[in-house]
Amino acid sequence: MNPLNQIPSFIIWNQNPEIFRIPLSIIGLGDRPIVWYGLLFALAFVIAQQIMYWIFQTEGRPKADVDKLTTYMVLATVVGARLGHCLFYDPIGYLSNPIEIIKIWEGGLASHGGALGILIAVYIFVKKNPSYTWFWMVDRLVIVVALVGAMIRTGNLMNSEMEGIETKANYGIVYARGTTNAIKAYSKSTRRGNGLEINDITYHKGGKLQSDVQGWHPITIKIEYKKGDLDTPNGRNWIEKTLANGLKRSRESYEHISLGDGLLNYDLSKEGGTQVLNIYALGISRHASQIYEAMYCLLLMVILLWLWKNKRSVLPPGFLFALFNILLWSLRFFDEFFKMNQESFEDNIPLNMGQWLSIPLFTMGVVIMIYIYRKKTLNQTP
Repeated sequence: MNPLNQIPSFIIWNQNPEIFRIPLSIIGLGDRPIVWYGLLFALAFVIAQQIMYWIFQTEGRPKADVDKLTTYMVLATVVGARLGHCLFYDPIGYLSNPIEIIKIWEGGLASHGGALGILIAVYIFVKKNPSYTWFWMVDRLVIVVALVGAMIRTGNLMNSEMEGIETKANYGIVYARGTTNAIKAYSKSTRRGNGLEINDITYHKGGKLQSDVQGWHPITIKIEYKKGDLDTPNGRNWIEKTLANGLKRSRESYEHISLGDGLLNYDLSKEGGTQVLNIYALGISRHASQIYEAMYCLLLMVILLWLWKNKRSVLPPGFLFALFNILLWSLRFFDEFFKMNQESFEDNIPLNMGQWLSIPLFTMGVVIMIYIYRKKTLNQTP
């Protein structure tokens, strides 16, 4: 038996995607949240720019070109990733309502679309700056692209999105944020919930609900209400029917936390002046697929950076770019086996969309690598 299955090493992940809110309500506007994903996305480009400064300076290139290049890359990544998501995952829906395409703040970016956007942007950049070649530029850009990819995937973790499939074991992550959001929504929007004010929602390992399913762990959802009393017939009816049924209908909740069959298993208590609702449930441990991808992106960046620093004088143009595509997209293809499908149509196709889109980019890397070495061989032929 796998010893990992005997160790209760799963993590309950309930990270708030917001860092803080800018209180614009004091001037009559809605408060604006600052989120981890946006911060990591922006920070990735700031760090990438500093690395490119160093690369350009090392090779005797003007640092001012990095500023122009950064503008190209930011626009290409955002526009390409957004259009890629819209066209790859729901073309009919977005093309029938094009205004939705520009609503990037609602989420929906595809890394494959971002990759294509970058390739096009580099082509435009070198056309306007003929002192560079396309291969020279992409050989260096892939170093920081790998870093940006790692930080964006970390942002996905902070957003509790792109979750992995079930581990079927005691290790993994129980994604609880969807349940937290559903509890808050029902506590605010329902008739009984109008009189409730949540103080805190926490998750704890262990509880009264048990399961024979491997990877489904007993947990307790502790909800503290600083306003309202649920220990009444109407309050219990709201818990057992409205709240329970709402959580069971919420896909973001039931895919990660099961309330079991039958009646909701819960109890009520008072802690000081706080009403406490304990819900006993089962946390479903899943693979941390975002972290897997972030880790191999960081490793890939280290490999590429080492090769550029120590071997660039002997490596043929295009080698780093080809190697990046071969390694990244083959790893991404494999990593997709550990991810939940993003769209329902992917359930009915042999490979998911991320895998289908990785194949041509991987193939491009192989073709370029073959071309490089065939050309090298021909040039060495007497």
